[in-house]
Amino acid sequence: MHLEEKIAPARPGLRAAARPVITGFSHSFPETRTSQDDLWKEFFLEHYDGFPLARRIFENSGISSRSTAVDPRAEREVSGWSTGQRMERYIEEAVPLGKRTVSTALESAGLDPSDVGMLAVASCTGYTTPGLDLRLADELGMSSRVQRLFIGHMGCYAAVPSLGAVSDYVASRGRPAVLLCLELTSLHVQPPTKDIEQIVAHALFADAAAAVVLQPDAGSGYEVVDVVAVTDHSTADLMSWQITDLGFKMGLSPRVPDVLAQHVGEVVRDQLLAPHGLTPEEVTGWAVHPGGKRILEVVGERLELPAGALDASYGVLDECGNCSSPTVLMVLERLPRTDGPVVALAFGPGLTLYAALLRRS
Repeated sequence: MHLEEKIAPARPGLRAAARPVITGFSHSFPETRTSQDDLWKEFFLEHYDGFPLARRIFENSGISSRSTAVDPRAEREVSGWSTGQRMERYIEEAVPLGKRTVSTALESAGLDPSDVGMLAVASCTGYTTPGLDLRLADELGMSSRVQRLFIGHMGCYAAVPSLGAVSDYVASRGRPAVLLCLELTSLHVQPPTKDIEQIVAHALFADAAAAVVLQPDAGSGYEVVDVVAVTDHSTADLMSWQITDLGFKMGLSPRVPDVLAQHVGEVVRDQLLAPHGLTPEEVTGWAVHPGGKRILEVVGERLELPAGALDASYGVLDECGNCSSPTVLMVLERLPRTDGPVVALAFGPGLTLYAALLRRS
């Protein structure tokens, strides 16, 4: 029997795959916004007992301002909060922030919450059941039949695999979907320490939410063409997010940029672009997660990007800090709307690199 004879005929009503297109963007911040300098002088200077290396790390972070749901200058006891206290605050802050972000994204796409077939939420800074996805679907007035997906534990790169998941839904079901990435890292200020990894984490991370809306076969927007990934399992200990009795504790090794340097060329050139007949020189937009200044420098060097190619990433880092999973979507939203291929690239625990190829339609 030939292979074709073994395959059952298609069921009536099955549709051809649709093109998943990003048609709406939005991002939001908690109300408290502060300069990096003020945050150092008014809290972390005393927190780290004037530790000179901590001061240099804050000064050289490439960040001028950031937003926080919990302002440690006003709530100085935050580093002693239990994990339970932090999770209660997570829900208090995340629900209104997420609702505002998704609502604005839907408005920008010209859709109503009842039009949404899938709501996906990515977050690694808080957990609750019923989940944030369910609470938001209810708050937004989405259908009781909306499909929901919660993506946790992935950290900074979560937006890209999540984008792949919602794109597959849109392509196969022919219905709109929304992806929300929301992180509140300010909930997890740790007790004073001279651990360099902890100091770097507190100097870099900030709070934000970002949402994108995808629609099938839309006439204008970013079509999601492909998503690829690679994980270097030998370096899994270089980035970690430990759940402790005092919140979530970040592990962030200074070796991360060196490991990224080994893999970024392979992921972008060989896995993502080459199968589509493209080279980095033909890419018209780069949305690279600004994990830190050195990470952006490494990406620019290894991919031999022209001057200015990463301006959007540097701008988001400067004005917002590293907001974990929402950040790459914030960079993508900031890119000039030019025709041609666009690459979104993010990295995180694993050590994992994820990249997406988008095309302006």
